[in-house]
Amino acid sequence: MGGEIYMKSIKTAPHTPSSITIEDLGGNKTRICAYPFETGYAITIAHPLKRLLLGSSVGYAPIAVKIEGIEHEFDSLRGMMEDVTLFIAHLKTIRFKMKNEEAQKVSVDYHFKGHNILKGSDLTNDLVEVVTPEQYLATINENADFNFSVIIEKGIGYVASEDIRSIVPNGFIPLDAYFTPVRRVVYEIENMLYEDDPTFEKIVFEIETDGQIQPMDAFNNALDVMQKQFSVFGGTWTIKGEQLDNSEEEVELKSLLQKIEVLGLSARSFNCLDKANIKYVGEIVLMSETDLKEVKNLGKKSTDEIKEKMEEIGFPFGGNISPEIISSLQKKLNKLK
Repeated sequence: MGGEIYMKSIKTAPHTPSSITIEDLGGNKTRICAYPFETGYAITIAHPLKRLLLGSSVGYAPIAVKIEGIEHEFDSLRGMMEDVTLFIAHLKTIRFKMKNEEAQKVSVDYHFKGHNILKGSDLTNDLVEVVTPEQYLATINENADFNFSVIIEKGIGYVASEDIRSIVPNGFIPLDAYFTPVRRVVYEIENMLYEDDPTFEKIVFEIETDGQIQPMDAFNNALDVMQKQFSVFGGTWTIKGEQLDNSEEEVELKSLLQKIEVLGLSARSFNCLDKANIKYVGEIVLMSETDLKEVKNLGKKSTDEIKEKMEEIGFPFGGNISPEIISSLQKKLNKLK
């Protein structure tokens, strides 16, 4: 009669992915595959990771340049084929890496004289390494005497020259700074079969960097940033403007400071407590069973209901609550009442 009916089992928690493969594609490119994800979980993970890879990866960039004999970026320099604006555009494409990885900022002086075709490799010295050695910079002729200084700084993302202007020394031309060492991030979500279920998913990342860092370093950094961003939800809570550490005791206290509406009581039970000016769960916790029975018009049925609801939320009558919690609860209830 109609054949077999396929029925999924009822789950109480989403599946946790357990497999990852990493493939070095060469040229500072890496492919990362992670699986299996429940339907919808892959995109939830992949999209924020892509944004963090592009926006939070640490890199180095020239933030300012000073050229001897030049006052502003729209000037020209005798002996250089390019005008200063074009030279600056080329300079911003040169990707640097500090040889002292702990350095946040360096200022480097360069001196070139006579005919030369300058590339990124010409800017490597004891302080910095250029990871784009073939990148074109400028052409100077035999009469040129080309002296300039570059400030290179560590950072993330993109910072406009207008925001840099106030932090560079006089005489330096501020530059738009492109710190991000990640050139390209793409991901695909692929369907896959897992335990006879064809609705599971796989994330396939492809990450390419400019050589300042390796793709896996950028990926691990993005994961670290994501975990730190989420940590705010495990760090502190705020109750009516008062900040509390999110320790086990403070989470318990937070539950006790909830209004009695959370108990889902019948109208009769709720109204009896409300008329007795009992507004918070913690007030019931501080009561003995005898105190509860003495609440006006609260009969046995309502008393039993309240006791049952309190047990459901983890605060049964006669349960053990630390003296520290009771002391803090009483102080906070005094402020709230």
